[in-house]
Amino acid sequence: MDIEGFVRRNIDHMDEESLRSILADRIREFKDIDTERSLRMADAVIYEVRNTLGTDGLDDGLREIISYPLAGVGMGEMGVGSRGEGDFFVHRKIADIVSSTETGAFINPEAQDDGGVVRTDTDKGEVYITTAVDGIHSRLSEYPFLGGFHVTRAALRDVCVMGSRPVALISDLHLADDGDVGKLFDFTAGVAAVSELVDVPVVAGSTLRVGGDMVLGDRLVSAVGAIGVSETPPTARKRAEPGDVILLTEGSGGGTITTAAIYHGLFDVVWETLDVNFIRASGAIMEAGLLEVIHAMTDVTNGGLRGDAHEISSTTGVGLEFDAEAVRSMVNPRVLEMLEDLEIDPLGVSIDSLMIIAPEDVSNDIIRAVEGAGVPIAEVGRVTDSGIPLLIGDGEMKELRPLFREAAYTQIKKMVGDETPQDFEEMKRRVEEAARRAIEKKDMVVKLIGK
Repeated sequence: MDIEGFVRRNIDHMDEESLRSILADRIREFKDIDTERSLRMADAVIYEVRNTLGTDGLDDGLREIISYPLAGVGMGEMGVGSRGEGDFFVHRKIADIVSSTETGAFINPEAQDDGGVVRTDTDKGEVYITTAVDGIHSRLSEYPFLGGFHVTRAALRDVCVMGSRPVALISDLHLADDGDVGKLFDFTAGVAAVSELVDVPVVAGSTLRVGGDMVLGDRLVSAVGAIGVSETPPTARKRAEPGDVILLTEGSGGGTITTAAIYHGLFDVVWETLDVNFIRASGAIMEAGLLEVIHAMTDVTNGGLRGDAHEISSTTGVGLEFDAEAVRSMVNPRVLEMLEDLEIDPLGVSIDSLMIIAPEDVSNDIIRAVEGAGVPIAEVGRVTDSGIPLLIGDGEMKELRPLFREAAYTQIKKMVGDETPQDFEEMKRRVEEAARRAIEKKDMVVKLIGK
């Protein structure tokens, strides 16, 4: 529970004694303390929040700095983090803020690619440094090892698909005030397990509390970053060309599939997700010297094939045609069985396959290299000049469109639904305005401080 947030929401329309009493009650739900101490804690929170509201006498510039541009749209309303249309829109606005800077990144978030890249010169020539960061799946807070394992794989995948060799991992842990310290160790063990399996060291990290003293409970919110290097330009999505073939490795899922399995009581499926096949497949491609002939690689994660196909088409202008049965064959059989039994669209969730886009004349070489690493792979489609991602099967051709949110894979997600809000266009307008104001603030501060 965010006790600071509780006070901020209620301080203007609740008398202070009622606010104080209710907050003390909430605190005692989490803390084994007496009434007097809980009331003193409540007083401290109310005192601090009230002080932050006294901004009337500030000059406009300082007031602008300590406030943020309100969009009037909540994260859940917009579907942020739910790997759908709303999430993609917000990520594009974040990319706009980053790309408004003049820092010379080789690939920045504007490309909506898996990782970012900077180029540097050395005595031996150009070197490309790729970085990526991923956050733990929010529903794996109670399963730290699995959270750590899968988020580490995710960060490494994002580096690998850029054609970069992973060389280091960093870990960032945030555990709420009442969380058991054992969660930190279990999460780290999950990270370390992947580190050891793929021989990429964990070199740095940070450990903090979620919200410091102001968030009660035991929620774990963490992230893992990966760094990679390459001597050749990255395999960015924008290199995909009409006529290329699309290859897909077998996907058994990561954090999303693990969450679906656990919260439906299908614990045996968790075993299917515990592999590092993606990294091994990427490594085999690098070892075979095939990176230079591959036009694009990505992981099927952002809202499933629907989301990734849409993002590739929208950022490159090419079309993608997928064979429905071939795609289905590249989902781990036990995972596919679970998804179909639970009526979860396999095309709308992250299955963690490696998607490779390359010229037809090198596709067999890629298949041999990946199969040589013990990872199943198959041709599942082709790149066209239509500009539209299509799924072909049962005599039908359907456009692959992302849902407003990824396919609902837990009961609570089914209750929330995936329908696009009726006022989505207005929501986008307000979000866009908030992003514009954020850029203005950034520009103001840069100008004030001076480069």
